[in-house]
Amino acid sequence: MKKYNLIIRASLIVLLLHTLGCKKIDDKFLETAPQTFYTTDNVFSSSAQIDQAIVSIYSQLRDMWANPDENSWTFVFRGNGTDMYDIPSIRRSSSFNNYGTINANSTIFYQNYTAWYQIIAKANLAIYSADQPNINFASPTAKASTLAQAKFFRAFAYRNLAELFGGVPIVTDVAKAARFDYTRTTRVQTYQFAIDELLSIEKDVPELTSSGGRIVKGVVQHNLCELYLAMGTQMAADGNSSGATLAFANSIAYGNKVINGGTYTLMKNRFGARKTETQGNVYWDLFQENNVNYQDGNTECIWALQIDYAAYKAEDGRSKLPYSRIYGPVFRNGSPANLGGALEDVGGRGISQVMPTMYTRDNIYQGAYANDMRNTEIVFKRTFIGNVPTSPYYGIPVPYSVLYDNKDDQSLNYPVSCKIATDKYTGLADGENRSNLFRDDYFIRLSETILLRAEAKQRSGDKAGAAADVNLLRSRANCSYLVAAGDMDDNFNTILDERARELVYEECRWNTLLRMGGTIAVDRIRKYAYWPEAQSTLTFSYNLWPIPQLVIDANKDVKLAQNPGW
Repeated sequence: MKKYNLIIRASLIVLLLHTLGCKKIDDKFLETAPQTFYTTDNVFSSSAQIDQAIVSIYSQLRDMWANPDENSWTFVFRGNGTDMYDIPSIRRSSSFNNYGTINANSTIFYQNYTAWYQIIAKANLAIYSADQPNINFASPTAKASTLAQAKFFRAFAYRNLAELFGGVPIVTDVAKAARFDYTRTTRVQTYQFAIDELLSIEKDVPELTSSGGRIVKGVVQHNLCELYLAMGTQMAADGNSSGATLAFANSIAYGNKVINGGTYTLMKNRFGARKTETQGNVYWDLFQENNVNYQDGNTECIWALQIDYAAYKAEDGRSKLPYSRIYGPVFRNGSPANLGGALEDVGGRGISQVMPTMYTRDNIYQGAYANDMRNTEIVFKRTFIGNVPTSPYYGIPVPYSVLYDNKDDQSLNYPVSCKIATDKYTGLADGENRSNLFRDDYFIRLSETILLRAEAKQRSGDKAGAAADVNLLRSRANCSYLVAAGDMDDNFNTILDERARELVYEECRWNTLLRMGGTIAVDRIRKYAYWPEAQSTLTFSYNLWPIPQLVIDANKDVKLAQNPGW
């Protein structure tokens, strides 16, 4: 990660063993006299080491987002299997939309669940160690900052767990022995725990930082906006209307702090490293190298993961966004007679591990919604020039009727977002091959805060206010159609569609759909999944992922209840 070291030195937890020498080989030769043992009480000897533990959480989150190892469970965490993303024909055997094979034993659920508890364990250790008598901080403010970051990550992990799995065990201590008696809280209790954590640290987080990557006050406030919205939604489902009303009001209040606080504003004019190029627009500018961070002049960025090409070359091979490879189309397989290669003209070296559904690529831009900056050629490239000399379309656009000739080829041939590809790949002179981007990437953009506030307003009965918030984004995108209160339907399709337009390849769609509750997730999956397996096998309803069966089985002293539907 930019500006600070990502590597936690192994020396923090190594055991130094001293073997006694002897002239005679006997049993004493097998005895050891350790000079010291590292335990939870003395594993850290300085505040700098605790900060390195915090940095390791930033690093883990970066890997969960960017997915440099191309893990299938991370593809799902980022949205594969929802209404927005599916897999192409060449990977159909590994579908996450075939409910004949998806159940509580699925490894993907276990990997997602345990990833968040790994972060919780790291945060708990940092919090515990910061209060040990041998740790000296430069000032009370420095200690408060360290604790605030650790507590933020603990809250962030529980927010994600609650959105995906519902109520889960709350663990705040450092495990010193194996336990088999964890108990589940309710979903509302889990949200409340995360809210309380964030409220306790809001004052200890800086408004801004000199360099990108570390959390700031807007990150905390954005998450409070989302947490109150999520909790209110669940309270309403539980029949607690007064609690829901208060939660929605708090969500709006925290959204206001971010949106109206004077620090963050939507970018409405060309900016950054490539602003003078005539081909671009302001939305395209948001996703160019050196344009992502607030410190780059991007007042829309609230929190960004840090990617550094120099670090990638020197020591950190995970500092990359393999988005062209993961998300890019494979025209060379889907339309080989007309399009080939892996250069900029076809979106780089794509192998399509995840592809946009027809909903994502076309449906949301139909009719009155077609005229949209986010649907322009520079942002969402749909026109591909034939580059195979023997093709009748060599040197001219290949028609959609050819690219979309059948469902198999259609799954490999699709528009290329400016978020996953570029016309100027970094590192080509060093042997890079157009698989990776080397720009920073957004964890949170102001656009998402606006859409969260819009949803909170709608759930509070203020559909006109919700429409006005959606139109903040539509106006920036120069859309010819602005929504009205009558467009704000009770199934939140307008908000979900706007999220898809604005946050494609950014939001974690499973979190959004499951957080909304009811049958929104399954209804949209049945409707928009690319392959027919979802419609034929999703014969039950759910609004939470299952608690992994491995977790239930391991907790032998207390029965963990399974989520409904599984």
